[in-house]
Amino acid sequence: MHPREQTIFALSSGRPPTAIAIVRVSGAQAGRALKTLAGKQSAPRIATRVLLRDAQSQAIDDAVVLWFPGPASATGEDVAEFHVHGGRAVLAALFASLSELDDMRPAEPGEFTRRAFENGKIDLTEAEGLDDLIHADTDRQRRQALRQLQGLLGDKARDWRRQIIEAAALVEAGIDFADEGDVPEELLAPALARIAALKDEIEQALASSSHSERLRDGLVVAIAGAPNVGKSTLLNALARREVAIVSPHAGTTRDVIEVQLDLDGYPVTLIDTAGIRETDDPVEQEGVRRAKARAGDADLVLWLTEGRPLADTPMDDVAGHVPRWLVRNKLDLTPASGVENSLGNLAAGPEPFHGDIRASEAGAGRQFAISAARGDGLPELIDAIRGYAEQYFAAGESGLIARARHRELLRTTAEMLHRSIVVRGLGDELVAEELRAASFTLGRLLGRVDVEDLLDVIFRDFCIGK
Repeated sequence: MHPREQTIFALSSGRPPTAIAIVRVSGAQAGRALKTLAGKQSAPRIATRVLLRDAQSQAIDDAVVLWFPGPASATGEDVAEFHVHGGRAVLAALFASLSELDDMRPAEPGEFTRRAFENGKIDLTEAEGLDDLIHADTDRQRRQALRQLQGLLGDKARDWRRQIIEAAALVEAGIDFADEGDVPEELLAPALARIAALKDEIEQALASSSHSERLRDGLVVAIAGAPNVGKSTLLNALARREVAIVSPHAGTTRDVIEVQLDLDGYPVTLIDTAGIRETDDPVEQEGVRRAKARAGDADLVLWLTEGRPLADTPMDDVAGHVPRWLVRNKLDLTPASGVENSLGNLAAGPEPFHGDIRASEAGAGRQFAISAARGDGLPELIDAIRGYAEQYFAAGESGLIARARHRELLRTTAEMLHRSIVVRGLGDELVAEELRAASFTLGRLLGRVDVEDLLDVIFRDFCIGK
């Protein structure tokens, strides 16, 4: 029997030991598995307490079972669930008994969800939403994933595709009735009007969903600067735990260190980079190269100094196109008559500095004075990062787009719709072809056409049991 036709089973709850574990079975043999182990097939969708037994009639566990005949099930196939005590020995005995049944095998990662997709229970955007929901670390990521799982983008894409197909039908009807005088024009004009409105709607969705797909990965904030200015100390302070090694010796940090933060539901990846300076040490040179590369790819750079003029390396050489904030550190080690006076007696906070700012500092946006070791100014800096994340994601937090794949396919669809309008004077056949291509592209978004390779990539990243 082909693997796709075999019945699959897997643990669908947390890693044992747990109080209760759920083992899910999906496929044509799910009912037989229930009868064999429970001694009977319970009524559909009613929890039934039974004593599970193996092939030798030895008791496995006192359990609760559920029966979901297809197609009214999560996967569209017959599904059985075994709710057992979550000990490893119980699960091992249950898995061994299931494995002894014909045409029964353990599920591959994501196979339950893939079968649900293939049986029309969900589309590809909803499957991606489920994957995002499983991996959501913050509340805002959870809300975005749940909207996708509930069909936020899929429902819209299906409606757009229906309108494209209807418009294409009008255009092709006009081609078929080309010898009927004014009939083609009567059909083509309303079709193109509908397409123009649809193109505008998709472009508005793209514009209003700016950065929405980035919510999955989070805002990337890089801490950069010369060696020994307190970058690792700041990272540890923001993370509220010892993440990076802190040493008075310059060049301690050789590689990029990442920490995941949750700032009011916004995911933020904080990066500690190697000190940027000229060096003959090949290992440190590689660290500096990586530091510059990661800072250049970040969404925000915190350029750290020691409360005195910047070192010879200007910020523009590191991340010229990335928003940068100047953060003067080590106020606790600076005499009150020195730097604090040069900063207009500002001890900490996000107000602009009033002292002498060098040309290389002019590219900085907001500016802060802190003590990473003592905590001065950190609440203001954290609140500013949170506000930056809120502003960064605000436009797209409720947007349709959750992945770069969605954005690219919608952008391509809008371009095809635009071309269908532009080529009007070159022949109705070209208009119809552009509309067919647009419909095909939206079909790829939903996972309904020619996406076998894409499915393999998406579903292999799921956990086993989903």
